Amino acid sequence: MNDINNETPLSLGVVNKIIPVGEGTRVCIDCADLLTPTEGVLVGNTGHGYVLVLSENRSTDTYPPRPFRINAGGLHQYLYQEEGTLYLSELRGGRLLCVYNGSEQKEVPVGRVKMEKRELVRVEIEADGTHISSTLQYTDSVSFLNKDCEAVSVKELQEREEIYCFPDEPGRHLGKKIKEEINEY
Repeated sequence: MNDINNETPLSLGVVNKIIPVGEGTRVCIDCADLLTPTEGVLVGNTGHGYVLVLSENRSTDTYPPRPFRINAGGLHQYLYQEEGTLYLSELRGGRLLCVYNGSEQKEVPVGRVKMEKRELVRVEIEADGTHISSTLQYTDSVSFLNKDCEAVSVKELQEREEIYCFPDEPGRHLGKKIKEEINEY
C-alpha cells in the first residue's frame, strides 16, 4: 500500500435526481487490501466530475461487510485516478488503484474485477456550479459519504442531500486531460 502525497480536494454536491435506468453491467473492484468505511473511488458518467462511492464496509439487510470491495457502478463510467481516467470496463487485476476518503488518498492493488448484470440508477448532482452524474447499482451495498461524513446507501439517498464528489473539467483523450471544446450529457 502506498500513500500518495498530493490531495484531490473533494467538494459537497447536492443530489438533484435519482432516476431508475434499467438493467446494465456494473463493475465490482475487489482490492487486495482492506479499505476503511470512508474510502472509495471517484466515478462519473462524464468528465465534468465524479462521485465518491464507498467500500462495502458495512453490514446491510442483504449483504455482509466486504471491506475489500467497491461496487463502482456502470462499466461505461470514468474512474478518476491521479494520472488520468480510465473506463471501469478497462480496469483489471494487478493494477494499483487510487482510493480516496474525505481528505486523503492512497494506492491499493486490485485483486480482481467482477462485472455482472444488475438494476441501475442514475444519480445527478450539482457541485460548485458543475453538473455531475453517475450510474450505479441500485442496492444497499452501494454507499456515498454525506456532509456529516456518514455513509448513506443509494437506496436511502434523498434529493437535496449533500454527498462528496470531485468536480472536474471535461476534455480527455485516452484518459489524459487535454484542452478541447466538448459537450457531454
